Amino acid sequence: MSFLVRMKRSFGNTFSFFADSWAELKKVKWPNRKELVSYTLVVLFTVAFVTVYFYVLDLGISELLRLIFK
Repeated sequence: MSFLVRMKRSFGNTFSFFADSWAELKKVKWPNRKELVSYTLVVLFTVAFVTVYFYVLDLGISELLRLIFK
C-alpha cells in the first residue's frame, strides 16, 4: 500500500471520527439552568463532605500515631 493511500485512509478515519462525534453530541439532552445549578450544588456539597471526612480521619490517625510513638 502506498504512502498516499495510507494517509488518505488515515485522514478519512479522522474526519469520520469527528463527524460521528458531532452527530452524537446532537443527541445529548443538555441540562437546563435549574438542573445545572442543582447538579453543581450536589457536587460541591459532596466534595466538601468528603474533604471534611478525610480531614477528620487524618487528624484521628495522626493523634493515634502520636500517642503510640510518644
